[in-house]
Parts: sequence; structure tokens; C-alpha cells
Amino acid sequence: MTAVRNTASAAVGLDRTLVLLMAAATGFAIANIYYAQPVLPLIGHDLGGAGSVNFIPTATQIGYSGGIILLVPVGDRVDRRRLILAQCVGLTLALLSFAMATSAVLAIAASVAIGLFATIAQQIVPFAAQLSAPETRGRTVGTVMSGLLVGILSARTLSGVVAEWAGWRSVFWLGASLALAMAAMLYPRLPHSAPSTQTPYGQLIASLGRIVLDEPELRRAAMTQGLLFAGFSAFWTILAPLLAGAPYHLGSEAAGLFGLLAVGSVAVAPLAGRLADRRGPRSVVRVGTVVVLAAFLLMLLDSHLATLAIGVVVMDVGVQVAMIGNQATIYALAGTAPGRFNTIYIAIMFALGAVGSASASAAWSAAGWRAVMMVAAAAAACAVILQIVPSRRSALSQGVAL
Repeated sequence: MTAVRNTASAAVGLDRTLVLLMAAATGFAIANIYYAQPVLPLIGHDLGGAGSVNFIPTATQIGYSGGIILLVPVGDRVDRRRLILAQCVGLTLALLSFAMATSAVLAIAASVAIGLFATIAQQIVPFAAQLSAPETRGRTVGTVMSGLLVGILSARTLSGVVAEWAGWRSVFWLGASLALAMAAMLYPRLPHSAPSTQTPYGQLIASLGRIVLDEPELRRAAMTQGLLFAGFSAFWTILAPLLAGAPYHLGSEAAGLFGLLAVGSVAVAPLAGRLADRRGPRSVVRVGTVVVLAAFLLMLLDSHLATLAIGVVVMDVGVQVAMIGNQATIYALAGTAPGRFNTIYIAIMFALGAVGSASASAAWSAAGWRAVMMVAAAAAACAVILQIVPSRRSALSQGVAL
């Protein structure tokens, strides 16, 4: 594929302020899919149907998965600025609907819409990469990903604090206000983009399968990050139950504090981006996979609070470093299809993350925390191996050169 520079990049430029604005918008967008998780008991008490409201996080993830498949590729054939702003409006309306829900069914329906429109985050990341010069793409992606990771890690804590002081509906009123503010901030600064393809929508979606088959490095990047995300998801799925039991006997607030502890590690993302620009993304990904494996092995051997605190920071640093390298790789390959490449990458990552969560729950029930960490370490070890083994295309290229 031949890379096509966005016409807006030359005219407007991707300055530091715009990069930071895109990073903030990415964090605000992704946070919305996690707001409901800490406040489910409050929602159930207010709306009734306590068992039904437990489906809200799943409904949000279903909406998010649908948005990744159905909306993110559209960025390749329309002005991505208009698409992002339209999704901001949709997200605002979805959050308002949740805040005003009078039944669990309405809250679940609003959750699907929240997930669908929260894929703004997956529109902004490829847009930032598309607007960047090749020599600074890794740094730009690293900065924008910092915002995304802050949103993921801080959303539950923010939601819990706001709900405790002002009720669960205030969480979603606040989310709607932030979504609207996000649109207002992006409107004057976000450049227009020229569509990179005129492929009809149906063919655009159908082309995802062909891209998967034709791009071995995309498959490697997606599978590597998916395996790391499986371990990451396993950890966060079981952390609260672990801390609630002996010998800790800590409440859910403690898991939130671990999330805040991990937020501090986002500073590594821009550094990883710069390293990817200088040394190549593959070397950065390899470092990240080894760091994640080391974190899980550490927490497998020792589960004291101090060890867990160190482990969560090391794990998060490794996941971020690998993600920056992998995304720099796919955007360098994407050419005129950054949205579709990102769709495939994120879809595979989230699918393996769901497998990691399910496997962790089974391992926890069967044999406790060590079994969970064995699952996570095995996934990370597979990611390391995947980065060590050369791809078939690389091997063939070396053979031709010889």
C-alpha cells in the first residue's frame, strides 16, 4: 500500500496543542464504557431488577464492539472530523438517556448506544497517526494513547467518587457534559480530512477479511497485543475479589486505588513513541512483552500488597510500551486504510481480552490467585514467542535477498 498524507496535515499542522487535545478527547471517550461498573449496585437499587443491571457492562461492550466493526472503518471514506463530531453528539445523547433512565431495560439500551459512540477513541488514534509525519508518528501515537490509558484507568475511580457524593445519575450527567465539552474543544481545532477511499460501505466492511489474510504483520501486532491484553484483563477481573478476601479484607475502593497507581505509568507512552521513531517499533514491542511477562511472574511468586503495587505498574508500563510499538507498526502499513487496520487490531485485542477475563474467572474459581497469574503469564509468554518467531513474509524476503 502507498501511504496517503491527509491534505489537512500540510495546511493545519499537527502541533503540540492539537496532539494534547486529541489525547484528552480520547481519554474522555474511552472512559464512558467503564463509568457504570462501580455503581451497578446503586443503579439496581434505584431502577429495580438488580440482576438485569448486571448486564449493563456487557451491553456497553457489545455496543463498543459494534462501533469498532461498523463505525471505525467509515473514517476511511468520509471526513473523519465530521464523523468524530457526530459521534460526540451521539455520545452526549446516549449518556443523557442513561442519566434519565427509569428502568433497567432503558439503561441497558442506553449502554449499547454509549459503547457504540464511545468508539470516538478509535477514530482519533488513526486520525492522529494519519496527520503525523512518518518520523514523528510513534511519538504522536504515544501521546494520544496516554490519554486513552488515563481514561481506562481512572474512569472507575472517578465514577465511584462522584456517585458516592452525588448519586449514580450524576456520573452520567457529568459524562454528557464532558462529551459536549469535548465536541466544543475539537470543533475549532480538528482539521478536515479527505476520504482515502470511495469504496461502498458494504465492500468496505467486507474488505476487513481480505486485509487480515493479506497482512501478516498486522496479524502479528494484533495477536501480540491481544495476548498481553488477555493477561491485563485477567489481572483486573480478579483483583477486587482477591483484595476482598483473606488476608487483605479490603473493599472495592482499594482496587480503584490500584487503578490510580497505574495512571502514573502513562508517562512512559510518549517515551516509547520516541523510541519507536528512533529504533523501530518491533524492538519496542519486544521490550514491552518481556516487561509484561516479568510483571506476571513477579505476582505469581508473591502476592503481598507491595508486590502487587509494583506488579501493576510494571505490567501497565509493558502493555503501554507494546501497544505504542504495535500501533506504530500498523499505521505504517495502513496506507489509505488506517480505520480498517485499527478496526482489525482493536477487535482482535478486545476479543482476546474477553477470553482472558473468562479464563481468569475460571482459574480463580478452580485454584485461586496463582492460577490466575499462571494464565496471565502464559498469555504474555505466547506474546514474547510471537515476537521472536520471524513472520513468513520476513523469512521469504531474507531468502530472496540471499
